Amino acid sequence: MKTEKVRCLIIGSGPAGYTAAIYAGRANLSPVLYEGLQPGGQLTTTTEVENFPGYPEGITGPELMEDLRKQAERFGTEVRFGIATAADLSASPYKITIDEEKVIEAQTVIISTGATAKYLGLDDEKKYAGMGVSACATCDGFFYRKKVVAVVGGGDTACEEAIYLAGLASKVFLIVRKSFLRASKIMQDRVINHEKIEVLFEHNTLGLFGDNGVEGAHMVKRMGEADEERYDIAIDGFFLAIGHKPNSEIFKPYVETDEVGYIITEGNSPRTKVPGVFAAGDVADSHYRQAITAAGSGCKAAMEAERYLSEKGL
Repeated sequence: MKTEKVRCLIIGSGPAGYTAAIYAGRANLSPVLYEGLQPGGQLTTTTEVENFPGYPEGITGPELMEDLRKQAERFGTEVRFGIATAADLSASPYKITIDEEKVIEAQTVIISTGATAKYLGLDDEKKYAGMGVSACATCDGFFYRKKVVAVVGGGDTACEEAIYLAGLASKVFLIVRKSFLRASKIMQDRVINHEKIEVLFEHNTLGLFGDNGVEGAHMVKRMGEADEERYDIAIDGFFLAIGHKPNSEIFKPYVETDEVGYIITEGNSPRTKVPGVFAAGDVADSHYRQAITAAGSGCKAAMEAERYLSEKGL
């Protein structure tokens, strides 16, 4: 298998990866960045981004990521298409296999592979992606002011997103598959007692409909039971809050992760327990999951990589 030696390898091309590349490039680390399965990351599925600093009129997700990519390339980053399929972080230089056909031997590695939102698996979720379907209330809730939206999920995240959206929307349906909420007692109370939130227990979503975006959802109550009931609800937005899956699988034998798979770093730093290996963005952030926080962590990862190489004389 062909091998290549690099000083700084960045895996992933969302805001964290590209920002790390900008800083690593300016520090003359000659970074190599592999874009991964979704070049540009989750933001490329977002139509309008209004909360990223520096764009007073807003910008589309794909345009923002293209700007970041160009900026990274301007400072010498070599951006490549490819997917990391295996990792050996047992000793330096660290070995990352790309597309099962090439091994990169890297002195430093920045893992910015992100986290993938979990979906119900409906064809309509893909059909209406960026047209009413979202997995981030903080990112997209602003577009649903005084409109009717639905949130799917029964845990703390779903309740938090329902409450957040209730501060913007005219009404929020919380669609819960079970007959109870899994959220903490305080979150349950806030949702149940909120005048704008209606909890639909024992409900499943069968599909979505609308001509130029989501206009409603096909629902079923007590699916498979004798008293099963099917009906439609009118909504403008459909938010998934059933969790995220961090893209950390190949690194798990070497770095520390929590029970879900988010990489655990040292304190407020991007340092993993492997010297010279850093984690940035959503793969190490189960809480904020914002483009700007991901970018900030990418900056920190690149600065740490530069310090590590400098201290090692590499």
